[in-house]
Amino acid sequence: MRVLLTTWGSRGDVEPLAALAVAVRDLGAEAVVCAPPDEEFVKLLARADVPLVPLGPSVHSVVAGPRPPTGQDAFQLAPALVAARFETFGEAAKGCDVLLATGLMPAGARDVADKLGIRYVLACFQLTGLPSQHFRPGMRPGTPSSPDETDKRVLWREDAERVNALYGPALNKHRAAIGLPPVDNVRDYVFTDQPWLAADPTLCPSEGMTELDLIQTGAWILPDDRPLPPDLAAFLDAGEPPVYVGFGSIASHVSKDMAQVAVGAVRAQGRRVLLASGWAGLTPIDDADDCLAVGEVNQQALFRRVAAVVHHGGAGTTTTTARAGAPQVIVPQIADQPYWASRVAALGIGVAHDGKTPTAESLSAALAKALAPETRARARVVAGTIRTDGATVAAKLLVEA
Repeated sequence: MRVLLTTWGSRGDVEPLAALAVAVRDLGAEAVVCAPPDEEFVKLLARADVPLVPLGPSVHSVVAGPRPPTGQDAFQLAPALVAARFETFGEAAKGCDVLLATGLMPAGARDVADKLGIRYVLACFQLTGLPSQHFRPGMRPGTPSSPDETDKRVLWREDAERVNALYGPALNKHRAAIGLPPVDNVRDYVFTDQPWLAADPTLCPSEGMTELDLIQTGAWILPDDRPLPPDLAAFLDAGEPPVYVGFGSIASHVSKDMAQVAVGAVRAQGRRVLLASGWAGLTPIDDADDCLAVGEVNQQALFRRVAAVVHHGGAGTTTTTARAGAPQVIVPQIADQPYWASRVAALGIGVAHDGKTPTAESLSAALAKALAPETRARARVVAGTIRTDGATVAAKLLVEA
């Protein structure tokens, strides 16, 4: 059996597919990942010994510019991704039995699967994009809904119209080219009636949250047994547990003085600092020996040894931190990050910072709450509830079906 797994998005979209590919392989099937060609993702998939088929432009080239992407940028990117999917999947999916898609609205994936007559699965890592009577749609490029509109049925219908405007013309052009009829609701066609939710039930409870027939597998976690770099291990051994600060593949959304703010806030709490450079390029603000800059490391091992984790609130980082039992402060920037911040606060395992642009004072106040003994105690309790078998559950659903 051969499975094609695809995404276009950040590391938080790619690493779970690597985990699923390994789990599929462990069941005796073959898995290939179709993902953006960013160097970080190439190395990640090579480490997992998972074949990579490049898809579209690099994510870094789109999101790490001098300014956040605009709506105009989105209307250029959407048709380009549709075209890339038709072209890439048309070859990569040949001989496959199933195509599983996730990440940024994967318009084009189900279409190719339909043309080839193979099974298609849509997976997501959070609930916020799924139509629901419990919450409003997230922000999306296009004509905004009226701020006075409160009927969620209307709001979600308008969300579907924005998806159609972004992807519809390109999608139906490519469908016609391979002999398929047009689609009039791109979002619902992509989602299907039975999407999968690859998120932990404790962190992301889903019962009754959407009218779709959701299958929740648990988060897809790629085991990481890499040792910590010698300089990092020495830093950890040299004193009390530090506070980790990192914003992953969020780049242009992070304020330019974030390193200054973060280091000041951590020092105000009497703690040492681990500053993860990430795509925002955070670097130490001075030569003091209480701060160490780190690159891409084994977070599963590292987060067990820190006092707290300050981050952007991506699904993957939130899950890794929760699993490690470390308190967290989330400074949400975009997309599903406010949701994860609210869940961390609701569970009592950390703090949701109020606003995306912290000051040293506001971040220090949030850290004080996260570093409180009761928060750490609660984080350790919740850590024991985080499931680690999500990738295996999903792999069995793919292979055994």
